[in-house]
Amino acid sequence: MNRFFVEPNQIQGKRISITGKDVNHIKNVLRMKPGEEISVSNGADGKEYRCGIEEIGEEEIVCGLRFIKEDGLELPSKIYLFQGLPKADKMELIIQKAVELGAFEIVPVACRRSVVKLDDKKAANKVSRWQGIAEAAAKQSRRGIIPNVHHVMSFQEALHYGGSIKTKLIPYELAGEEGATMEKTREIMRSLKPGEDVAVFIGPEGGFEEGEVAKAMEAGALPITLGRRILRTETAGMTVLSVLMYHLEQ
Repeated sequence: MNRFFVEPNQIQGKRISITGKDVNHIKNVLRMKPGEEISVSNGADGKEYRCGIEEIGEEEIVCGLRFIKEDGLELPSKIYLFQGLPKADKMELIIQKAVELGAFEIVPVACRRSVVKLDDKKAANKVSRWQGIAEAAAKQSRRGIIPNVHHVMSFQEALHYGGSIKTKLIPYELAGEEGATMEKTREIMRSLKPGEDVAVFIGPEGGFEEGEVAKAMEAGALPITLGRRILRTETAGMTVLSVLMYHLEQ
């Protein structure tokens, strides 16, 4: 079933109004007709509004509410992915899969070993595109919200932004030297409870510098290992999110 996002004020009682680019998509791409059912979310309460198309206009689709599915598809915990800026278009794949796996927010981070350097204008354009990818992925995976793609932060800004999040995880290739065995990592994962927010810090190609890891640990981040193999930056985040989804899904 096709899902669309609207603003909360577009849901008025049993009347739901769809405007903007989705009008063209419904009319000319999906070629839907009055009577067909769609799923709508307001991106805020996590509820799924099932409704039937009643009127198809030039600039508005009017739908009638049929029922509300209260048990949304969101994880019980908010997972913040702090992703070190990767090369080329890898960030697009990372955002798409992170949204599918339940991330609440994605924060691009300019780390010391990040090859990509973005000025303010380029960064704003990139974030706008990344947000569009997050929206498309949210629709495809039937999320109740559109995860926010934050503006690009420095590593220090990212640590400050995630400071209030109780559980912070930082996987990196030398985690074993900090005592982060697989068993210790399993214990950390098993200790997480639904409703407990989690921050995940993933380095760019080449990983984190030791100084960045030290600062993260000073800020309360727990070093974890993802096994004996070295994972690419676009694989590491997906791996952690998959494990978290498994442990937190209710």
